[in-house]
Amino acid sequence: MSGAPPPAPAAQQAARYRGVVGRRGIVLVGVAAAVVVAAIVVTTTVGIGHSASASSSSTTTTSSGPPVTTVSLESAHSYTPHAPSGGTDDYHCTLVDPHLTADSTIVSSQFFPNSPEVHHAILFLVPPDLAAQAKADDDVGEGWTCFGESPLPGSSLSQISDTPWLTAWAPGHGRDVAPKGTGVSFPKGSLVIMQIHYNLLVGDKPVRSKLVLSTVPASTPLKPLHLDLLPAPPDIPCPAGVTGPLCNRLASLEDVAQRFGKSQVQFVNILEQACGRNVLEPPAGDSTSCVWPASPGTVVGRPAPQHQRGRGKQIVLDPGPSKARTLLDVTNYNFDYQRSYNLATPVTVAAGDTIGVTCTYNPQLRQQLPQLRKLPPRYVTWGDGSSDEMCLALINYVSS
Repeated sequence: MSGAPPPAPAAQQAARYRGVVGRRGIVLVGVAAAVVVAAIVVTTTVGIGHSASASSSSTTTTSSGPPVTTVSLESAHSYTPHAPSGGTDDYHCTLVDPHLTADSTIVSSQFFPNSPEVHHAILFLVPPDLAAQAKADDDVGEGWTCFGESPLPGSSLSQISDTPWLTAWAPGHGRDVAPKGTGVSFPKGSLVIMQIHYNLLVGDKPVRSKLVLSTVPASTPLKPLHLDLLPAPPDIPCPAGVTGPLCNRLASLEDVAQRFGKSQVQFVNILEQACGRNVLEPPAGDSTSCVWPASPGTVVGRPAPQHQRGRGKQIVLDPGPSKARTLLDVTNYNFDYQRSYNLATPVTVAAGDTIGVTCTYNPQLRQQLPQLRKLPPRYVTWGDGSSDEMCLALINYVSS
């Protein structure tokens, strides 16, 4: 592991990542965004499942709309989190089978963490052509460790769009409903991976989480809802007067590599480069920003996840002095109350437009928050850990 710039192929990877981000939401909805679940009158319920998971489904018909099927997905047994490499975080993936026998569209969803140890969860779609591979990866039915951006073992950053986000959850977030007239494609034969981040600074008791989806037949006239993931790389130095070995950026990245693997540092470097920064000496401070190409269409919502030092976020269409239009401006971000923000009036995005994301942080919180203050001070970068940071805008849109 080194803090030097990535080799030449990383430049291509950065460009590819920028492109993948723009395509990632082919059939999805994102963290705290627009998919989601349930609360529909249930009629007959039939239990179905395989050794790795348990699922149930029920269908309700009405005279005023299409039949709605409610699908409940959960692991067949509880999972006890444990942190590898001496860290305080565990990412565990569980494969669940909704037993889809016909193409469907998700119109609502809700994730139930069922334990305070759950830091966040991302629910990935496994398309039918990857179902056999996912089942092989889950050969003993107990899931697998899955730090990083792609849930399938052995997947590279260039493959992150192969298993798109279906929905996601963070503290304070509840039920998501797709905007009227939209939904998320859910092809028959698909599986779901539940990637759950456990924060062992909170506890390590057994956990059994659940995902509930409400679907309608694919023949229902709904517009496909897409998701773009637009990140920016945090580079937060130790506060003035605070010192320690990990206040050195290179030492901090080496610690990230030890906890989560060298691919996590590779991701940091690629992200720095994609945002036009010097990967060896990126600008440091209590804010970060990046501008990305926007996908043409109509923006209908935008979730805004960060970690515990996060204090604000701004998402701007066409940032600059002449055309800038603010889509989101959060000045009181609260990690324990994360939510999606649906636009009262959808915004049209044209080819050639850009979207800028800016996040602000309070570095002093590492020395103040009960979960963090016992940890050594550090230079904070993007990382999978509860003590690391992130900056991510999720843009829900309908293609033009």
